[in-house]
Amino acid sequence: MGYGVDAGRAEMRLVAVLGYSDRGTDALHPVCAARLARGQREVRPEDTVLLSGWARGEARAAEAELMARAWTAPARRVILDRGARSTLGNVSGVARTARRAGAREVVLVTSGWHGRRAGLLARAALIGSQTKVIVATTNEDATLRARLRELACWAVLPVLAIVAARTR
Repeated sequence: MGYGVDAGRAEMRLVAVLGYSDRGTDALHPVCAARLARGQREVRPEDTVLLSGWARGEARAAEAELMARAWTAPARRVILDRGARSTLGNVSGVARTARRAGAREVVLVTSGWHGRRAGLLARAALIGSQTKVIVATTNEDATLRARLRELACWAVLPVLAIVAARTR
């Protein structure tokens, strides 16, 4: 089945759920579970889904794997990106997948405290593609650690946006 627009058919959408882990467990972290639940509310049966996140230890399953095990919503296809280690890695994988699939819309699913930065990087990674990025967020509170990390990441955002824009 090809992507694109056929008569009477909607354009291809990619729903990308960004993983989250605190390295402390082999189970799906509650933040990641909230993102997964939001992704399942956003997906349509004709959408392609990308679950993104790496394994933080040798014996542990990747965040993408844990999300795939818990995924229950109907979708055209579910793709796992087990190698994304950061927000930049997440959005680079999202951009590559969207370009290959011919997606005209990406629904980027993440936490509210992370959504603005992730959305900016995703838009930079998709620059020139005509792909629309919509950020769908959860509403859990950020921990102090997450807030401090976000603050630090904003300091280097211009450099990361340039790197993201070079994603192909």
